[in-house]
Amino acid sequence: RPRASARVQGRSAILEKFGGAATGLAPHLRRAGGTATVKAMLLEWCRARTRGYQHVDVQNFSGSWGSGLAFCALLHSFFPDAFDYGSLEPGARRHNFALAFTTAEERAGCAPLLEVEDMVRLPVPDAKCVYTYLQELYRCLVAKGLVKTKKR
Repeated sequence: RPRASARVQGRSAILEKFGGAATGLAPHLRRAGGTATVKAMLLEWCRARTRGYQHVDVQNFSGSWGSGLAFCALLHSFFPDAFDYGSLEPGARRHNFALAFTTAEERAGCAPLLEVEDMVRLPVPDAKCVYTYLQELYRCLVAKGLVKTKKR
């Protein structure tokens, strides 16, 4: 389990980079039931999109994302021509994070909220940072029409 200061540093890096905490939830994830329901829905969406990918078992917003492969699998599920998922190794964390974040930025237009160096430095990613990044990725994929949402 990472030291509290490492978790705080991860959150602080995001806040510093973007000038303050984000307000509100990602569009299209708003549902009655509060933040816990939104988190559960986002986690289930990630789980469903990454199901069947080798070395990926999404169970939470922290340890499940530690090798970078869950990010890669999620992006590969939308952009299978972007890279060869089968060639990725769980131990190549720096490469996996760099590939995922670059793909997300280039293909989905997702803001680079997470830094590769921060992710590699922490043995277990900060859940709030991962959750925030995944909300942004989801929002970008919705904006590109790659994720269908129910109309209200």
